[in-house]
Amino acid sequence: MKKIILGLLLFFSAFVFAQHTISGTFMPAKDYSWIIAYRLKPGTQVYVADTAIKKGEFSLNIPENSPKGMYRLVYAVPQEEFYFDVVYNGEEDIKLQFTTENGVSFLESKENIIFNSYFNEVSAIEAKIIEFYSSGSTIEKKYNTLIKKLKKTQTAFETSSEGLMANTFIKANRLHLPESYVDVFAFISEKKKNYFNGLDFTNTTLQASGFLTDKTLNYVFTALPLEQMTKEGTEKIMQNNVDKVNLETKNVDSNYRLHLFYTIWAQAAASQFNATSDYVFITYLKKLAQDLGKKDIVQEIQLHNRLRIGAVAPKISWKEGNNVQTLNTLEGSKNYVLVFWSSTCSHCIKELPALHKELKKYPDITVIAVGMEEDTISWDVEKAKFPNFKHAIALGKWESDYAKLYAVNQTPTYFILDSNKRFIAKPEDDKQVIEYLNK
Repeated sequence: MKKIILGLLLFFSAFVFAQHTISGTFMPAKDYSWIIAYRLKPGTQVYVADTAIKKGEFSLNIPENSPKGMYRLVYAVPQEEFYFDVVYNGEEDIKLQFTTENGVSFLESKENIIFNSYFNEVSAIEAKIIEFYSSGSTIEKKYNTLIKKLKKTQTAFETSSEGLMANTFIKANRLHLPESYVDVFAFISEKKKNYFNGLDFTNTTLQASGFLTDKTLNYVFTALPLEQMTKEGTEKIMQNNVDKVNLETKNVDSNYRLHLFYTIWAQAAASQFNATSDYVFITYLKKLAQDLGKKDIVQEIQLHNRLRIGAVAPKISWKEGNNVQTLNTLEGSKNYVLVFWSSTCSHCIKELPALHKELKKYPDITVIAVGMEEDTISWDVEKAKFPNFKHAIALGKWESDYAKLYAVNQTPTYFILDSNKRFIAKPEDDKQVIEYLNK
């Protein structure tokens, strides 16, 4: 009897803490060599496991008692671009296939098959609604058929996903569209007005995924009027959208709000919507970061703003004879090239002579070469080989003021400025400098 009870206890223990796998194939096989799994948490992610992809096949062992949730699979760098998410409920193995052309599809996993099928089907219906309006159609019957199909699809998936994690996402994604035909302007207005009706920003399951951030970014950057607008006008609407997000999230945990507004800032900055990224930072993000002690975020954004395209380059000074010259007082050149180099850097010793020789053909270009040095001994020798450059020095190398001011962490590092000393390009090497100047 004791043996039977012990056996049952071992069985149930093994069942509760069973190890599950995420496995599958990547094609073309030669393009993929590794995969890393992270568990998503509200505003962050934690490492779970990794494995090699061998001949296009992989099998990830998810550690025992890993919590259920959304897991992110990264398969290349940069990691923030090359990934896809899977639903892990702790009760099933997941089998998938990934192709460069078509992305991910699931072969085994009720959660993920339903989850993906739902979003694919809803997206297809939405695309038909967009096509309906784009074609200029006003056939009410056709519109009503699409809305009816959308409702039927939503209801069917809510029912079939009952008891699954996917159900939370399916219900949260329920679209609130006009019941009967309206023109495209009213349709957009109605959709925007009801956009947040089904979203619960306090739901930790939704927070621990990319769902809420994706929905928020979509609202901020695409919920815009149809008419042609200036960039300034467009950004003003985006800023109004950000204000709406603030209202919708006012009762949400501050750490998650920080994550949300940082994500909005990053998207605006990457898209060079500078007025909007500044608005997000000044109005919401800076105070949130300061209140939560996240000085690194404030510093990162201030650095980005200092060096972004269009910003005026920070001050650089150097001596010419007995006089001190500064970057901001230089005049008369079409462009200015900043190169941060070192007399002990082999790449610099290779690239700078070629650059110096090539730029002799450009009398309207001024080069300021900033030596990242520990002392002046070798710098004095090497800089003499480039008489057409103006030479500044940053003693202390990586710890120097210029290294911090310009975020220089490797040499050579190049910047190209316009005649007003504003950043216009950040080439990777001397060849890219010349290519840009030849445009």
